[in-house]
Amino acid sequence: MTTAFRTLFKNRGEAIAFALFAALILVVLPLVLPIFRLNLVGKYLTFGFVAIGLVLLWGRCGILSLGQGVFFGLGGYAMAMFLKLEASDPQSTAIQSTPGIPDFMDWNQLTALPWFWEPFKSFTFTTFAVFLLPGIIAFIIGWAMFRRRVGGVYFAIITQAMALIMSLGIDGNQGYTGGRNGITDLRTLMGWDIRTTGAQYTLYFVCVALLILAALFAKYVINTRTGRVLMAIRDREERVRFSGYNVAIFRTFVFTIAAMLSGLGGALFVLQVGFMSPSIIGIVPSIEMVIFTAVGGRLSVIGAVLGCLIVNFGKTAFSEAYPDAWLYLMGGTFIAVVMFFPDGLAGILDKSKGFKEKLAILGGKTAGLIRGMKKAAATPATAAATPAGSTEIHNRAD
Repeated sequence: MTTAFRTLFKNRGEAIAFALFAALILVVLPLVLPIFRLNLVGKYLTFGFVAIGLVLLWGRCGILSLGQGVFFGLGGYAMAMFLKLEASDPQSTAIQSTPGIPDFMDWNQLTALPWFWEPFKSFTFTTFAVFLLPGIIAFIIGWAMFRRRVGGVYFAIITQAMALIMSLGIDGNQGYTGGRNGITDLRTLMGWDIRTTGAQYTLYFVCVALLILAALFAKYVINTRTGRVLMAIRDREERVRFSGYNVAIFRTFVFTIAAMLSGLGGALFVLQVGFMSPSIIGIVPSIEMVIFTAVGGRLSVIGAVLGCLIVNFGKTAFSEAYPDAWLYLMGGTFIAVVMFFPDGLAGILDKSKGFKEKLAILGGKTAGLIRGMKKAAATPATAAATPAGSTEIHNRAD
């Protein structure tokens, strides 16, 4: 138990901070927020999976990916396809010219379900696809790129292009993907109506529980030898390579893990929001996901998740209060945070902690200096008193 605790948390303060974070999203928010706002929080927390992946990928390994929305979308579309097929049974679609297929396929004059939709009739296959589909694609792309030592800004541009290609591909194939409108009108999961208030509460707690597990997993990876190698790759890649480590394997590993976490977030997003569209996975959403992480703190798992909540709450509050100027307000907030707090909001706490430690050290040194000065001041008096005492003793002896 103690070994596991030390593997997950560096000290007791870190464990307390994590417990407070878990209590906030697991107990406090459900108690104080109405179901509408709580559902929004649940939606924001699904982006937390992407943020946790970016902490591992960007914060710990130094790989900036601007295409995490792709993996979020793959997980989301996998779940959306299963839910859409469940909502498109022959009885519910009897008015269509071709019953039994999704409505947007019928509108686009398709007369049969495409072959790549068939496996998503199975919930088991869909559950695995949510993780494995983003993971396999990330592994292929990552291994191809990192083996050739592609990194830095080039990798960021490639991932951004990937997000654009996927967004345009979905947009341009309306008959197979729902196009710009996406996949909508999702109602049930294995016969369970996901639109009811009780279902929204249940899905929120499922999302929070999985998010906490994902955060613990990320902290485990960070505090193990693998995490230390990832940090070494970020800081001194050539030294790590010369030390005998295969940098490409470690980078591919963390890129794949980040993609799988993003896919899980996408699936939970669909369950809580009830639709999936390319507007969630394009270039802009992918960059926003990086901003969530940057604002919260790319080195902190908890900070990154809180960054998702803060930025999205800001978007909601600004857009409701200032519908014409909220984009400028959000942009100004991002610029201010990046300029004045490069390590994000979590970096402020680290700096204040470091400042306190410096104060403690300075206080200790000052106290030692004062004690030394007092001792030095007392030494001459003792020396002066010693001969007198010796004379007195000597006189008594006489």
